[in-house]
Amino acid sequence: MTAPIDTKIKAQRVGPSPDMLGESPLWDDRRQRLYWVDGVSRMIRFLDPSSGASGQMLMPSMIGSIGLCEDGRLVAGLFDGIYLVDLDADSLSPLYRPAIPSDRVRFNDGKVDRQGRFVCGGMGVFAEPVGELIRVTGDGQAEVLANGIRISNSLCFSPDGRTMYFSDSLDRFIRAYDYDDGELSHPRVFADTQQFNSGPDGATVDAEGHVWVALVNVGKIARFAPSGKLERLVEAPTDMPSCLAFGGPNLDQLYVTSIKDSGSGRAISRHPQGGYLFALDGLGVTGLAEPRMKLGGAAHV
Repeated sequence: MTAPIDTKIKAQRVGPSPDMLGESPLWDDRRQRLYWVDGVSRMIRFLDPSSGASGQMLMPSMIGSIGLCEDGRLVAGLFDGIYLVDLDADSLSPLYRPAIPSDRVRFNDGKVDRQGRFVCGGMGVFAEPVGELIRVTGDGQAEVLANGIRISNSLCFSPDGRTMYFSDSLDRFIRAYDYDDGELSHPRVFADTQQFNSGPDGATVDAEGHVWVALVNVGKIARFAPSGKLERLVEAPTDMPSCLAFGGPNLDQLYVTSIKDSGSGRAISRHPQGGYLFALDGLGVTGLAEPRMKLGGAAHV
């Protein structure tokens, strides 16, 4: 399948400096603030677009993804577990850590589902199939949804929360799963990204239920209809776009993180603006406010 390249999109560079491994952009509709991470530099970063104020917080290990919590904190997937992060107090506390830690696997892509739980996928540090997809509740209870994952990515949920999208990037396709009762069922291939000669990286869903995914190996962003049909291709502002999120006061901007050097040797940008964060305007669609994790009870560490 093919689709015309969309040339009407305008891209603006935002953020004070490039990231080594930009990932997990996240718009806070209450604070009108954008968060994102630099996994290699172990940073959670934020930007208030209206004022230009920005800041960051250093994490104790590599960080893969973040989500919003109902109390204003963030939930984060670090190398060894899931943590709650308070940027205002410059503090973090463990929510869940595996009983048997391993230096061969780390947490990577994650999202809060529409029911208020954090779903986060692991990845093999050397791209081995040792990662798990877990779902963590606000009291630290965790369950494994899938295993045998090499590099987890493209995690997002349909507007009604009844479909989950997910990929192991090295497979070069995105799967869809029924998520009606919180369990995964009826797995099927949703979108084949091999046709673009790229694995799928980070993804998000717009208000119309279309899935937007970063095609990290070819410098493009694809929009797929709920049926899986390719609807649009957008040239990314850099050669290695990594993850996407809708934001802005009207949720009509698409924020795009990118890679400068992933630290693994697998992804090194050749673009002069590799690693920067961008805002894309002129899409003609809007996103959805991100769900927030429901908290409560004691953490399981």
